[in-house]
Amino acid sequence: MSRRGLAAVSSVLDQAASSATNILVLVLAARLSSASGFADFSMVYVTFSVLLGLNMAYVGQTVVLEKDEERLGAVCRSSLAFTAAASAAAGVLLAVVGLAVAGAAGRAFLALGLVLPLVLVQDGLRYCFSALRTPERALAADALRLVCVVAALLLQPEGASAGRLVLVWGVSALPALALGLVLLRPYVRGSAADLRPYLRRGHLGQRFVVEFAVGNGSSQLAVLGLGLFATPLAVGALRGATTLFGPLNVLFNSANAFGPPVVGRASGKRGVVRLTVAMGAVLAALGAGWGAVLYALPERLGRQLLGDTWAAASALLPATGAQYAVMGLGTCALLTLRVLNPRATLSLQVVFSLLSVALLLGGYALAGVTGAAWGLAAGSALKAAAAWLRVSRLPAARAPESPVTTAA
Repeated sequence: MSRRGLAAVSSVLDQAASSATNILVLVLAARLSSASGFADFSMVYVTFSVLLGLNMAYVGQTVVLEKDEERLGAVCRSSLAFTAAASAAAGVLLAVVGLAVAGAAGRAFLALGLVLPLVLVQDGLRYCFSALRTPERALAADALRLVCVVAALLLQPEGASAGRLVLVWGVSALPALALGLVLLRPYVRGSAADLRPYLRRGHLGQRFVVEFAVGNGSSQLAVLGLGLFATPLAVGALRGATTLFGPLNVLFNSANAFGPPVVGRASGKRGVVRLTVAMGAVLAALGAGWGAVLYALPERLGRQLLGDTWAAASALLPATGAQYAVMGLGTCALLTLRVLNPRATLSLQVVFSLLSVALLLGGYALAGVTGAAWGLAAGSALKAAAAWLRVSRLPAARAPESPVTTAA
């Protein structure tokens, strides 16, 4: 296997390990907790997920877009230093909130404040290894993280409090954090950390944070809006159909998070586009194929996956399969823009995320939950078309940008 192929496989496996960690943490916490305890744990974990996404957008995405190989060591050291400082500040605020809130929920937020720097810095190492084109090192650390957190949670007694579970989950990141720092050390030795670029107005991460907020906010708005007009069965069917495409989300997230260093090595716009078009075609074929496989499942197997929700969700699989097929094309179009002109993605994300919400609600008004599913597919198709149109209008050659230091 070529070096590029090994890097691509390692990136996908690393994203799979990270996703599996998040899924297993929730599953084990649900099994160990009471209903009220899991509710407290879920609130804390949602808070962590938001902070994780913000850090990925503000720091991680700019790290993987760094094109100056001579600066990579300094950029990696600076990104981890900023993540440590910012997460420590956020941890203090969470601890204050935890002390102010009475009961088990307050103790859970206090625990999150104590362990937040550990888990965010450990996750930030993944982007450093991606930028350094050594994703197999990220895979080693994240595989260790998966083993440690599962083992630590399995040792907890049934009925453990949310605060205890959060503390155990966070502390279990220490072995992976230590391994990641050891593996990173040869690349950052002799480099100095500089936090000033992250504090300047115009830092590229500020745009990515807005994209993250709009993307996540619009998806929540879509669910909220559908819930206002639709029955719980309709919302459950839509969520159930989307859940079945979880393996493809792993691939899409890998392309977004770790694709830029691989794609950025292509020569010029033509080389980048040729590579991302091929990637998009593969992802689109996988989306359509996965949808066809799910649609062909016998009802008995479908019910084992989704229970009683299967009957309603299976009717949406053609639309959801089409949505994921065009999402594959759109993901690679946005990846192309991230590499060639990273400032071109914000307007696309804002406009078409909101358009998808409108199409979902309009589709439901016209044809019920099936129309809502096709509305989401139409929104994804329009977003992909607009992104590729934007790519086609880029000049043939662009000077590389240093995303951490370039001002708006």
